[in-house]
Amino acid sequence: MPSKLLFLPGALGRVDFWVAAAERMRHPAQKMHFGWPGFGPTPAAPDVNGIGDLVDKVIAELDAPGALIAHSMGGVIAIQVALARPDLVTHLILAETSGGMDVTGSGAVDWRPFVRSEYPTLPDWFLTYHEDLTARLSELHMPTLLLWGDADPISPVKVGEKLAAHLPHAELHIVEGADHDLAYTHAAQVAALIDRHLGATNP
Repeated sequence: MPSKLLFLPGALGRVDFWVAAAERMRHPAQKMHFGWPGFGPTPAAPDVNGIGDLVDKVIAELDAPGALIAHSMGGVIAIQVALARPDLVTHLILAETSGGMDVTGSGAVDWRPFVRSEYPTLPDWFLTYHEDLTARLSELHMPTLLLWGDADPISPVKVGEKLAAHLPHAELHIVEGADHDLAYTHAAQVAALIDRHLGATNP
């Protein structure tokens, strides 16, 4: 069982994104909500200049085995953390993420032009990052819960199905009518699913 739960946001760095779900969870582990330096309300840091630096920051907080609970681009960081330190990651919970795969042909809408236009202060290196981790996903043997909404244009169900096919111990759960903000808009349902995955149960 994990001793720490690390909640990782998506591209907008919303520290509050997972709070509603986390507050409803019964799992007793310590909960930590990440903000990405230079994103949203989190001040920039001179030592953060690329995805690898965000990966390092998450690893630095894993002083004991823990679970990574990640949304969208945060899921790419979670995958990289799990690949780098599988000994410290007990569980993965990934919501509506590419997982570092090439999602060309999946019907996914490219979110980058919108985010670049609406949030011009986000670091450019984040928006230009491209890496295909598909070939390495089979290395991840920790239990993985994939949470998807069937009304998400940014990460359609087809992406979740592809990710599930590459991860050895993955369960895909699809929430009807949910979009890319599934974990925020369906917090109670998401909390129960995560608790079950981690071995805790809601009443």
